[in-house]
Amino acid sequence: MQTDSGSGVQSIDRALQLVERLADAGGSMGLAQLQAATGLPLPTVHRLLRSLAHNGYVRQDPARRYTLGPRLIRLGEEAGRELGSWAKPRLAELVAEIGETANMALLEGDAVVYVAQVPSAHSMRMFTEVGRRVDAHCTGVGKALLSQLPDRHVLELLGRTGMPAQTSRTLTDPSALLAELSEVRDQGWAMDDAEQEVGVRCVAVPVAGAPTQAALSISGPSGRITVERVAQIAPILQRVADGLAADLDGNPPD
Repeated sequence: MQTDSGSGVQSIDRALQLVERLADAGGSMGLAQLQAATGLPLPTVHRLLRSLAHNGYVRQDPARRYTLGPRLIRLGEEAGRELGSWAKPRLAELVAEIGETANMALLEGDAVVYVAQVPSAHSMRMFTEVGRRVDAHCTGVGKALLSQLPDRHVLELLGRTGMPAQTSRTLTDPSALLAELSEVRDQGWAMDDAEQEVGVRCVAVPVAGAPTQAALSISGPSGRITVERVAQIAPILQRVADGLAADLDGNPPD
């Protein structure tokens, strides 16, 4: 009985590992690639993929590559909503201290998805619909999220999405973005300086230690979020992100 239980847990661990490798690769990999990425025996990989496909968690496309399955969409939406609800008290803390709209975003596949927001009290404020998907290369939260990935994964993502210009300030060169991401990793925060929307500045930080790539941000008119003020905002964001990471690590907020 103990052997069966152990074997069952091992199968679950390995199946989840396959799903995570698919997600890391942007949602699509061949059988040999999955075997190489996980180091599992090929027959084991094939058996687990058959089971995952039967249950809708992966599927095989016409080119015989495996992709993430539609059943994961519902799980991801529910998990994102739950994570967003955990973040709300921390976002409210940011708004109270900084006075601008606070957001939380995740990296889902190749896109940034906003999962929670607390608006500022200003009559002129930023509003992003929860659930909205945006490109990563031109947003503060996107850069904070990409900074958590190796450069080769960033380049693979950009190869799939491109780098369309949203404004005249949008970075459209992968090398320039990689250089900025190196700065983000060194300083601990990212900025979108009117790169997604004219007249809007956003400061963002990664949520280190979160169960998935996550980021918090403050956004508002460039006239209120001045370049000088960014130096004051970034440490507050980092402190609140550390608090959220502790919440998600098993210490829920009161």
